[in-house]
Amino acid sequence: MIHPSAVIEATAQLGNNVQVGPFSYIGPDVILGDDCIVESNVVIKGPSIIGRGNHFFQFASIGEACQDKKYKNEPTELIVGDFNIFREGCTVHRGTIQDEGKTVIGSHNLFMNYTHVAHDCVIGSNVIYANNASTAGHVHVGDWAILGGMSGVHQFCHIGAHSFIGGGAIVLKDVPPFVMANGSPATPVGINTEGLKRRGFTAETLLEIRRAYKEIYRKGHTVAEAVAALASQSKANAEVRRLTQFIEQSKRGIIR
Repeated sequence: MIHPSAVIEATAQLGNNVQVGPFSYIGPDVILGDDCIVESNVVIKGPSIIGRGNHFFQFASIGEACQDKKYKNEPTELIVGDFNIFREGCTVHRGTIQDEGKTVIGSHNLFMNYTHVAHDCVIGSNVIYANNASTAGHVHVGDWAILGGMSGVHQFCHIGAHSFIGGGAIVLKDVPPFVMANGSPATPVGINTEGLKRRGFTAETLLEIRRAYKEIYRKGHTVAEAVAALASQSKANAEVRRLTQFIEQSKRGIIR
């Protein structure tokens, strides 16, 4: 299962049924879980802890030192869950000591060609990065979010769960859960209705989310006024509560 031209360093740990293609490199302090597939010309460096069933396509660079000029080779790490797909040319960097010292990726994510996950990012599960989508350092991306092709997210921004970032969008502030964003700079353009339907959200829940969206974006409220107006609705509906809590916790402010 290991091609003779592949280089596996002595301190790397490979699980059962791992495949490593020609000319790939698995560096020191890499833990690679069961059933992972590493195609040809892939580089995986550590410290990195990678779960089972991940698939790395050719020319992916995973767990490399970050591009932050403050980084001085401190022992930071990358942590990856299970069943992720990293397509051609995808790059994922380890964390920095200016944050938690680690980049974290959940499970069942798809990173398409030439996507980039920078240092200290925290990516949930079931996320899609379309071709050339990139997130700068310290970005958090919630579960089921989709980043369209050529989109970019500024450092420290948070992308809420089930949100949708349009192709070519430049995100400079936080994008609340369920919201579609587009443009440069990105602005809200509605609720990710089709995505929510596909994930089993009921018509009643979708109606509550739409009502909340109107309070935030259509009635001329300040953010604080919108959150106050949604107080009773958020107590009764878990998804609206998720939305208002995200807004209350936002440090960069939300897109408007």
